Amino acid sequence: MTAPERRLARGVVTRYAIGSVGTGGFATLPGLVLVFYLTDTLGVTALAAGIVVTAAKVWDVVVDPWIGERSDRALAVTGTRRTWMRVGAIALPFAFAATFAVPLGLPPAASGAWVFIAFLAAATAFSVFQVPYIALPAELTDDYDGRTRLLTWRVVVLSVAILLFGAGGPLLRRAGGDDEALGYFVMAVVAGVLIGAGMLVATTTAPRGAPSAAPPPRRLRDGYAEGLAALRRSRPFRDLLAAFVLQGLATGLMLAGANYVAARVLRSEDALTFLFVALIAPAVVCAPLWGRLARRVGKERGFALASVLFAVAAATLAGMLWAPGPWVYAPVALAGAAYAGMQSLPMAMLPDVISHDARSHGDGRAGSFGGVWTAGETAGMALGATLLTIVLALTGYIESVGSTVVEQPPAAIAGIVVAFSLLPAGLVLLSLVPLARYPLRRGDVDADAAVAVPR
Repeated sequence: MTAPERRLARGVVTRYAIGSVGTGGFATLPGLVLVFYLTDTLGVTALAAGIVVTAAKVWDVVVDPWIGERSDRALAVTGTRRTWMRVGAIALPFAFAATFAVPLGLPPAASGAWVFIAFLAAATAFSVFQVPYIALPAELTDDYDGRTRLLTWRVVVLSVAILLFGAGGPLLRRAGGDDEALGYFVMAVVAGVLIGAGMLVATTTAPRGAPSAAPPPRRLRDGYAEGLAALRRSRPFRDLLAAFVLQGLATGLMLAGANYVAARVLRSEDALTFLFVALIAPAVVCAPLWGRLARRVGKERGFALASVLFAVAAATLAGMLWAPGPWVYAPVALAGAAYAGMQSLPMAMLPDVISHDARSHGDGRAGSFGGVWTAGETAGMALGATLLTIVLALTGYIESVGSTVVEQPPAAIAGIVVAFSLLPAGLVLLSLVPLARYPLRRGDVDADAAVAVPR
């Protein structure tokens, strides 16, 4: 048995959770400002901006399963996943700063190419950390409620990080005054340092064990084969991943649209900060409550309830079509309360899925599951931003350069509202279909913990 049955030490829970300062920051800032930076500072068209962001994320989808298998191999050879996590944590701040360091005077096409290359490097560094980070809970404890506790506090820190970066990022962006390019660069440098620091703290939780017999040399395609095999043989993994990807698409769409809602619908620079405060403050408070509910009714039922609540709140925001105003912060707060459950509970269910697979196929494959999971999560978030750019292009959104302000057509304003409300609500409701098929319950996980398969 590789996972300790004892209660997780508070220090382990804390240090693992601090890793979400990094994951929350990198997930939030690019999703929030990168498309807006491309369209409204660099003059890149909305559709081209979507292609730039999506192409970089497609690379993540390609490379994540390979990183997962490499992480499993490193665990077998060295006894820990720590080295890979450190490499990603150290490299990411430099690549992230470079993403927002486009030289002045470049034409839009060259600016888009610069952002693509730099963001590709940043996304790769993030995956090198994130894939083994996602794999750790299955190896830190085999207790059903212990995993919920571990991931609940991770989501508390994740929520604080989203608030910190989502509200603080735009404030840092104003540090350049009228020079928007300088403001973005200052934001990227400060955020990059914080992201890397949080990741480095989390690397200390990666267990150190005795190396097993060195596995035979692997071909490049073997990493993908291992990930696909995990997806093919595990029905619980397929169901959980499908629900999580659909919800990632919804949240990615809302995240990318928040800047547009603040600037073009609510017409206030401060509205973006208020939106994030309204979203995340309830999430910080409610994450432990979702953990308590999961202990009473099961993680899968709690996840479904959180999803329905989020969909209702998102659909209510369609009222901005007729009456934009401060009232929107109330349904956003309700969505934030639900968001805490939508993040913590599926993440707590993933190690259950991994341990269930290990019962039949042996331990040591958590990295492969984590690679496919991270690829799916990345794809969902990236395609959310892409879907927004498609809506903007179809509704006639007009891009601009620097601080130039243009009046958007009514159709573009309506497109922004729909992309922020009805489309995400529909995607989250659709995610309930695979979630309803998810088969694991507490008894199954407890049985898996009682019958351990040696490596």
